[in-house]
Amino acid sequence: MADMNDDDLLDALGVEVPTLKTATRTPREERIIAGFEDIQRFYQTHGRAPLHGEDSDIFERLYAVRLDQLRKLPEAQTLLAGMDSYGLLSGTAAVSVDVDDMDEDALLAELGIGSEPVDQDDITVLRHVRSSAAIKAAEEMAARNPCEDFEKFKPLFDEVEVGLKQKRWVTKPFGKNASIEAGDFFILSGLIAYVAEVGDTYKTPNAETNGRLRVIYSNETESDLLLRSLQRALYKDSEGRAGSRLIKVDSGPLFSDIAEPDDIESGTIYVLRSQSSHPFVAEHRELIHKIGVTGGRVETRIAGADKDATYLLADVEVVATYKLHNLNRTRLENIFHRLFGAAQLELTIEDRFGHPVKPREWFLVPLHVIDEAVERIRDGSITDFAYDPHTARLVS
Repeated sequence: MADMNDDDLLDALGVEVPTLKTATRTPREERIIAGFEDIQRFYQTHGRAPLHGEDSDIFERLYAVRLDQLRKLPEAQTLLAGMDSYGLLSGTAAVSVDVDDMDEDALLAELGIGSEPVDQDDITVLRHVRSSAAIKAAEEMAARNPCEDFEKFKPLFDEVEVGLKQKRWVTKPFGKNASIEAGDFFILSGLIAYVAEVGDTYKTPNAETNGRLRVIYSNETESDLLLRSLQRALYKDSEGRAGSRLIKVDSGPLFSDIAEPDDIESGTIYVLRSQSSHPFVAEHRELIHKIGVTGGRVETRIAGADKDATYLLADVEVVATYKLHNLNRTRLENIFHRLFGAAQLELTIEDRFGHPVKPREWFLVPLHVIDEAVERIRDGSITDFAYDPHTARLVS
């Protein structure tokens, strides 16, 4: 007996040893289990299921999305039933993303547990994980609350809806990084969106303008979201469906429902005053103004003015700017030249090389008259007026 091993001893005693079956799971099932175990560990640490929302960190929001999607996945319900000691799969936490229309493969891909081979030991690789900015933007766009004072905005929506049917309002594709201001209307995901308020703005680390908006929607809801989030949503939506700016087409000759080669989606009319020491300019400095339009930054446009004969080879002061949308640059410049042509500055100067230059777009017009002209361009009445240089005012 001393030479008998354990198996021989058990056999001699008549003890039958059952054959142990090795559990086999597919890599996909293993990843589902591993993902659920992460959620269970979160529950053990915090005593609750992971939650959505800005107050939660990126990992908690990721676990919350994962749990919501596991609840929708029949395969996961069957696989994890014996492990769900905390009843997490039977919970009713709010779902922040629409998973009803996703098939099982899409759900697994969203969870980061797709069917491709994965090195489970490689902790340096993130798979199917959106950036925190993208997740936050999506949550902001989804977070809409009932608009308690919608009756105050309803006439505006009614005007737009009637105007669209009568073709007095048209849609324009929203360009990347295009401007958003209070009073703007957009179409986003099938709803009309109105920018009711723009809070204090600030510059992001990459020099982009950002700030909080109050946006009212045609379904009587509203949201408090960041300007950059709305810009991204409109630009992304415009590539697939209808992320568009709404424009009132009866706003005068600058606006049209037909895109032209010289159109700019949004732009700035700027008015400059020269700091030139030329005797005539110095004498009439408060009256001489340059009027221009740009689709970019005014500061960039006037950089190096003291070396450019267009700007009278001198620094310039920006005395007024006006934001407009759906501009046609050529039409706008022609309107100003027609309107103020009789008051155009007749001045010839020498450029840096001694060549005579006659700068254009400088006019002997008071600033308040330019301001009135821009307002009449906006309301479409400018075609009924002309500038009288003797009385320095617009006349019918």
